[in-house]
Amino acid sequence: MSALPSQMPVTPGGTGSSASTGPSPAEPQDLGQLDLEDRHALRRVAGLSTELQDISEVEYRELRLERVVLMGVWTEGTLTTAENSLRELSRLAETAGSQVLDGLIQRRGRPDSATYVGAGKAAELAELVASTGADTVICDGELAPGQLRRLEGIVRVKVVDRTALILDIFAQHARSKEGKAQVELAQLQYLLPRLRGWGESLSRQAGGRVAGGGGIGTRGPGETKIETDRRRIRARVTKLRHELADMAVGRQVQRGQRRRRDVPSVAIAGYTNAGKSSLLNRLTGAQVLVDDSLFATLDPAVRRARTPGGWPFTLTDTVGFVRHLPHQLVDAFRSTLEEVTDADLILHVVDGSDADPRAQIAAVREVLAEIGAGETPELIVINKADAADPIELEGLRLAERASVVVSARTGAGIDELMKELERLVPRRDREVVVTVPYDRGDLVARAHQEGEVLAVSHGQDGTELTARVPPGLAAELGRFETQTASQR
Repeated sequence: MSALPSQMPVTPGGTGSSASTGPSPAEPQDLGQLDLEDRHALRRVAGLSTELQDISEVEYRELRLERVVLMGVWTEGTLTTAENSLRELSRLAETAGSQVLDGLIQRRGRPDSATYVGAGKAAELAELVASTGADTVICDGELAPGQLRRLEGIVRVKVVDRTALILDIFAQHARSKEGKAQVELAQLQYLLPRLRGWGESLSRQAGGRVAGGGGIGTRGPGETKIETDRRRIRARVTKLRHELADMAVGRQVQRGQRRRRDVPSVAIAGYTNAGKSSLLNRLTGAQVLVDDSLFATLDPAVRRARTPGGWPFTLTDTVGFVRHLPHQLVDAFRSTLEEVTDADLILHVVDGSDADPRAQIAAVREVLAEIGAGETPELIVINKADAADPIELEGLRLAERASVVVSARTGAGIDELMKELERLVPRRDREVVVTVPYDRGDLVARAHQEGEVLAVSHGQDGTELTARVPPGLAAELGRFETQTASQR
């Protein structure tokens, strides 16, 4: 494989031929009146080739990794946005275990309804696949079953769309029983309309002398193989939905217990690989898996933390989002995403070093609105400040007033974040002044654990306690109350 130079300029044409790039991407363009040369050009996106870092890996990677070519259709926005989208697709492909050989984008008003990129460009793509030795084409979009079938017929290798790629990554990373069931449900929902058969070999309707059948013992149940597969998939989907509903009950019970204890909840949400798990570990001292890869976290992790004033709250690490997150995944992971919808505050983590962090923010907010968390209070946490451009960071801070700049890796800005949490995390505590009998030391211990003890002394009748505690504990301490303070 011949790797592309990392600084190779973007040029029209699959073979690097020169042509006009058309109007400036910054200028408004009428999608129906695109420049003819611009429409007919394939643009190679530089810097997408996967480079082997160690020559000893060559044999292993050639055996294990699929060799892929990426293909995108640029329908709106700027050229830079289109290239960033394809670079993200490249990272997704590498996370799935692929070796990226090349990446191309085509400027079109909309994807071709038959072959996604048009018949002529599909033929050029087939030539590129043959010349590079690729065995898979990954398209930066969700292809209809007909588009998938026709494009495969032209390029003569496997064609995968963005949705199938993300589902494959989720399948690799799922660890818990619930996570595996959620991914399987999403995959089956995606697969169901894309089932297809090839000819009479899959038919189970004919027997005896009909259509050259095999006689007694070979007659089928009266349905084709593809119909049988669909029936089995629907049955499996129904079973998975029931299993996930049962698992969701357990998750609801846990959330109900936290609500009864009046412990505020903070959900960490954001784009995949923005540093959510690193931030959870930094704030709580947890040992949650941290990996520089996309979708390393699929199962939510809940940890207990305290504000600088000592008030307890829970932090929940959630699955990362991405542009054009498949609807099947949002549906399958809905019970898990309820951790976000039920939160009192969302820490929206953004990768400050990303090429387009504003697009990340927009993509995450789109998913939050879809799951019903669009109105939940939000604090933007701009992470990876140690690797980000200071000018870009300042621009983000000006654009997002409710924001904090941190580095989960170095710890910079964490103190400021904790002060913001102290201010924003809701406190439903009640101040009580009580004399607790010495035989009820368990209540004093709970006051220290669940609330904020302001003063404590020991008298003749028991422990004299002044504290701010949750309403549930305040009710239990009420019978020993000697003075009631105002509720805050």
